[in-house]
Amino acid sequence: MTRSQALTYATAGELMFGRAAAPVSCGFDLVIGDGEVYPEVNFTLPPMTVDASQTDKILAQYHEMVSSVLGRLVTLDVPGAVIEFEHAPQMTDCVEIGKAVTEQTRALMREAYADNGLRTALRVTVCDIRDRDRPPQMRSGEATATMFESFRENARAGGDLLSIESTGGKEVSDRALMEADTQGLLFALGVLAPRDMHFLWKEIVSIANTEGVVPAGDTACAFANTAMVLADRNYIPNVLAAVVRAISSVRSLVAFEEGAVGPSKDCAYEGPVLKAITGCTISMEGKASACAHFSHMGNIAAAACDLWSNESVQNVQLLSGFAPEVFSEILAYDCRLMNQALASDTASTLQKLMVDSDVGRSVHALVVSPAVSVEIARAIVGQPTDFLRARSAGLAACQAIRTALAAETLTLAKREIPWLDRIEGALEAADDEHEVVGYGFDKYGESFAASEYGLS
Repeated sequence: MTRSQALTYATAGELMFGRAAAPVSCGFDLVIGDGEVYPEVNFTLPPMTVDASQTDKILAQYHEMVSSVLGRLVTLDVPGAVIEFEHAPQMTDCVEIGKAVTEQTRALMREAYADNGLRTALRVTVCDIRDRDRPPQMRSGEATATMFESFRENARAGGDLLSIESTGGKEVSDRALMEADTQGLLFALGVLAPRDMHFLWKEIVSIANTEGVVPAGDTACAFANTAMVLADRNYIPNVLAAVVRAISSVRSLVAFEEGAVGPSKDCAYEGPVLKAITGCTISMEGKASACAHFSHMGNIAAAACDLWSNESVQNVQLLSGFAPEVFSEILAYDCRLMNQALASDTASTLQKLMVDSDVGRSVHALVVSPAVSVEIARAIVGQPTDFLRARSAGLAACQAIRTALAAETLTLAKREIPWLDRIEGALEAADDEHEVVGYGFDKYGESFAASEYGLS
C-alpha cells in the first residue's frame, strides 16, 4: 500500500470535468479522463424474481436493455460510453447468473464496436453480500469467498472495470446515524470501514491484476448516501449528513492506496476529493440520478466528472421508449455540452455555472464543490492514519460550512446551527483513536464482530 501524502490538484481550478492526471484505458479502445466526458449508463431489471430458474428471462431483459442503450448511443453519435452492470445480490450469490449477463453484454458491446466503431467499456459492480448475517462476517464467511469468486468469474467473462459498493462498518454507522452519534460515526468510518477497505481492495486488486482487467473503485454510498437520503426526509440533520460525506472520503481513498486506478463509482459523491488527492478519473451522478434517488447537487456533481451517470433505472416503458434508452439520451446530451465546452476553451465558465447554481442552496452541494473538496483532501493527506484522516476531514467540512455561513453564501436552517456546534465539538474531543475504539466496543460491541476487522 502507498499512502497518499500530497495533492495532485492543489486548487479548485485544477479540478475539471473530462481531464484527469491518471487517465484509464479500457474496454474497446476507450480512454477515460483524457479530454472528454463519457456517459456511464446504469440500468436494472423491472420487478421480477431473480434466481437461477429465471436466468433465461434475466438474460432476455439485459439483452433488450443493452441493445437499446447501444443503439441510442450510436444514433446520437456518442464517441464512447461505459455500460455498468450492477449486480443484484442474487447475481453475486449465484455466480453463474452474473457471469452469464457479463458475457452477453460484452458480446453486444463487441458487436457495436465492430459494426459502428462505438468505443465502450463494461463496469461490473459486484454486490457486497457479506452483510446478510448479523453480525456480518466480513472476512471469514462463505459469502466473502463467493463474492471474490464473482469478481474472478466476471473479470474472465468480460468485465473491464471491477467495482463494489462495500459496506464494512455499516452495521455500526446505520445506528449511529439515527442517533446522531458523531463519535459512533467516527468509529464506523474512521476505524471499521478503512480496515475493511484495506482487506477487501487488496484482494480485488490482486484479482484484477491476475485477470488483466482494471480495479476501478468503490463508493461510500452505504454511508454518505444513506445519510443524505435520511437528511432529505428530515430524519437527521443536514449538517450531519454533510460531515459524514467528508469523513467517508477516507475509506473510499483506501481502495486507491491499495491499487485501484479508477474510475470511481458513480454514487461516490466523494469523487472530487479522491481526484484532488490521486488524480484519478471519477464517475459522478446528478440530476439524471433522480430516477434512483433525490439529491441537492444535480449540477455541481458534474464539475469534476470524467464519467456522467444516471445511477440506475429500471427497464420500464416510458412514452418515448424504455427507461435505459431514454436515460442514455439524457446523459449523452449532458456530455455533449461538457465536451463542447472543453473543445471551445469555455470549460471553466460552464463549470462555474454548474457550481454556482447549487453551491449556496445546500450544505450537501457545498461539501462536494471543487473548492471544499480540495480543502477536505488537504486535511486528509496531512494526517498519518485513517482514523486521524477521518477526524480531520470531518473538521474540514465543519470549517467550510462555518466559512460559507459567515460569508452569507450558504442557506441553512437555523435549527441546524446547534447541530453543527455539537458535531464539531465531538470531533474536536475525539482525538484519541484508542478511546474511540473503546467507545465503539462499549456501545456497539454486539453489532459487529471484532475479529472480522482485525480488532481482536
